[in-house]
Amino acid sequence: MAPRDRLIVALDVPSLAEAERLLDRLEGQVTHFKIGSQLFTASGPAAVLAVQKRGAEVFLDLKFHDIPSTVAGAVAAATRLGVWMLNVHASGGAEMMRTAHRAALEAADRQNTSPPLVIAVTVLTSLDEAALGALGVRGPLADHVEALASLAQQAGLDGVVASPRETARLRARCGRAFAIVTPGIRGAEPGQAKRDDQARTLSAAGAIAAGATYIVVGRPIIGAPDPRSAAARIVAEAGG
Repeated sequence: MAPRDRLIVALDVPSLAEAERLLDRLEGQVTHFKIGSQLFTASGPAAVLAVQKRGAEVFLDLKFHDIPSTVAGAVAAATRLGVWMLNVHASGGAEMMRTAHRAALEAADRQNTSPPLVIAVTVLTSLDEAALGALGVRGPLADHVEALASLAQQAGLDGVVASPRETARLRARCGRAFAIVTPGIRGAEPGQAKRDDQARTLSAAGAIAAGATYIVVGRPIIGAPDPRSAAARIVAEAGG
């Protein structure tokens, strides 16, 4: 995989117009973009189309977490949009994850297209061990992440979202073919040292070295004075 194809830029912006400005600035430099709840709530499928018409792929980051039948319907709808990857919450349970995976395969088969990668969120990168304990989860955070990743793999999912701090452990547990998508990427550029609401972060180089398949980068790129140059720096740092 080319280093630039490991980078997913998070379009965490409030409007389609702002997303399109970023897409225009990053066209040809970035091949994968994440659309999350903020942009999708504001703009809906138009945001997905805006990425696709520029020849890039969409990771639809809506973190589906509901009863299995509801999640299946959402996954089928996302598959019909032609997204490259989507996610569910591993804490929704094994049956929900199995149903999500099956829904993606069936929807893709009906329209004769490739199914999206279906991955599971383990523990949000904004949470640390104390926050997880307040939710009633006992034991080390890394153990909980590993247990959720194992459950997702057993349910047939293609991979997980996990912080770069757990990536090496998950790679050892789940093998080379299992996709590990790592948000919480921060760099050494001025103004990027502040961790804001991310509790478990690492550099792009550190995440790739630990075994990440893809890295998700938002603010260090979209908040930079020159997003294109910032993306190029992160790709270079990650090995390209």
